[in-house]
Amino acid sequence: MGDNTAVTTPFGAWRSPIDAALAASHDGHPEYVGTVGDEVWWTEPRPEEGGRRTLVRRRPDGAEVSALPAPWNARSRVIEYGGLPWAAVPRPSGGPLVVFAHFADQRLYAYEPDDPAGAPPRPLTPVSDLGGGLRWADLRLHAERGEVWGVLEEFTGPGPTAVRRVIAVVPLDGSAADDRAAVRELTDDRHRFVTGPRLSPDGRRVAWIAWDHPRMPWDGTVVMVAEVAGDGTFARARAVLGGPDESVAQAEWAPDGALLAATDRTGWWNLHRIDPAEADTDGGAGAGRPVALCPREEEFGGPLWKLGRRWFAPLPGGLIAVVHGRGAARLGILDPRTGELADAPGPWTEWDATLAVDGSRVFGVAASPYSSPEVVELDTRTGHARAIGAAHTDPIDPAYYPRPVERVFTGPGGREVHATVYPPRNPDHTAPDGEAPPYVVWAHGGPTGRAPVVLDLEIAYFTSRGIGVAEVNYGGSTGYGRAYRNRLRERWGVVDVEDCAAVAEALAEEGSADRARLAIRGGSAGGWTAAASLTSTGLYACATVKYPVLDLTDWSDDGTHDFESRYMETLIGPLAEVPERYRDRSPAHRADRVTSPFLLLQGLDDPVCPPVQCERFLAAVAGRGVPHAYLTFEGESHGFRRAETMIRALEAELGLYARAFAISPPGVPALELTDGSA
Repeated sequence: MGDNTAVTTPFGAWRSPIDAALAASHDGHPEYVGTVGDEVWWTEPRPEEGGRRTLVRRRPDGAEVSALPAPWNARSRVIEYGGLPWAAVPRPSGGPLVVFAHFADQRLYAYEPDDPAGAPPRPLTPVSDLGGGLRWADLRLHAERGEVWGVLEEFTGPGPTAVRRVIAVVPLDGSAADDRAAVRELTDDRHRFVTGPRLSPDGRRVAWIAWDHPRMPWDGTVVMVAEVAGDGTFARARAVLGGPDESVAQAEWAPDGALLAATDRTGWWNLHRIDPAEADTDGGAGAGRPVALCPREEEFGGPLWKLGRRWFAPLPGGLIAVVHGRGAARLGILDPRTGELADAPGPWTEWDATLAVDGSRVFGVAASPYSSPEVVELDTRTGHARAIGAAHTDPIDPAYYPRPVERVFTGPGGREVHATVYPPRNPDHTAPDGEAPPYVVWAHGGPTGRAPVVLDLEIAYFTSRGIGVAEVNYGGSTGYGRAYRNRLRERWGVVDVEDCAAVAEALAEEGSADRARLAIRGGSAGGWTAAASLTSTGLYACATVKYPVLDLTDWSDDGTHDFESRYMETLIGPLAEVPERYRDRSPAHRADRVTSPFLLLQGLDDPVCPPVQCERFLAAVAGRGVPHAYLTFEGESHGFRRAETMIRALEAELGLYARAFAISPPGVPALELTDGSA
């Protein structure tokens, strides 16, 4: 920081120690925490190793070692967003046994990381005859039974929606590695989607969550309960909770045999307790006589984008560890007998839905505005919490980190719009008097999701250069109850666009942002919002659009994967009833309204938002004289994971702002734009 004297420099031209390589190296976070004997395990990204995810084990002495050598990649493709990809158990001798889904072929493999002979992982499941593969997620390893349970996703035809999902069992002896018939199915395919099974403490019952098209899991799910017969088969399966307009995000057994569930039947995902023995068979409103354990206008659950998410975990003594909050996600310990809830100590303000319990200890992944996600242990006996894995270290002076401000803005009709504002910050620079900074509005993906308030070096990459960022949790976002979530029903491309614009307009009106230098960016559903904003608002000087939805009709007609293939029926309306709405809102059909420069970033192996979406949009823009750039990346899917991709994408984005905002950030490669003319 030199002599600590700030130099007067225009916004956007500040010199920063946070380069794209540094931001890329800190992208991603630990996930899927579990305990294996006296060790804690989790998956962790390796951007520098082609974007694979390894398994990390924390030994009792505190050492962290990789449990999977390269190139093994513990990542599932079930519903394309994946789910819990591993399960492991300790053994009396010989070290742990782990079963994991390998991303490259989606087969299950068994591996003994402490094997003295160093034997490689051995396959447990066969390769599918169809290209989609046999995929596995949300695994439970039952060593005493000699098998692993999980969700099997099986493609039955060449199309992306020709698929079935069941709960199935795979023997650990490898007999199913070349024989599909050796995979034993425990449920039929009456439901399009299922989560992995949860076995009751006495082993006599099993529970799982199921739902069907056209609902998404945050719209309506049911909790299924079945009896486990002596031969391991399921009998008398019945729905005990949930329905078409009730979302159950998670179900777990309490130590006393009752069923706990995070359901939004009150308008918020609150924790309920039910006795399955008293349940109806139709999953009606009174099924199981659910009792709210801590009724609050807070969320104790969230959107089930990945199978195996865990917002709560019962402790042996009857207490329950819960991730809860309103527009946030804190860790608390709930006493279900009294409804009392005590939050865990420490600096962490955002906990991920990946809780694990071992005796009186709770493990999870937590972060804050000034610390990256790390694995944290809470000892409920002492109340002491500490980081035990992937511990945060500051790669630069924290003075270069932004200081977020959580705000509520006013949208059309006086509705509340939640957003987090990250003003520019750099101790080495100050702006000239009277100059307002450029700002980029970030629209999160989903759209059923939320932007957490955590340290993100991608955000710091811009704010430390004098470019502000505003992350908008537009109507439709989670964290604020079902009514807020439902604002987007049949209004996608309207409410999200309006809410982002309301935040941008307010920042400009109050003088916090330069109205002439506003931009919008987003990926996936956020890419849709960014592109739709370009075609409808005239507010933004440019846009960065990453792996987006751009043509609703094509996307809804076998143009995406099965999980989201009927998502539009909620977000837009049934295609057969409102076909004009699909066309009128699609940026690909409104390209004649685009006048601002834009950057398109696309993975060529993306099954969720295939490259054809970008290609059709570009064809519609061609010849209109709109400056733009289109960068594609081989080997990348939906969301970028390779370090070299993230570096190129981030530098290209800053290059776009340099052109559109007429700024000169030091050391940024120029971005070549074309106007699409022949």
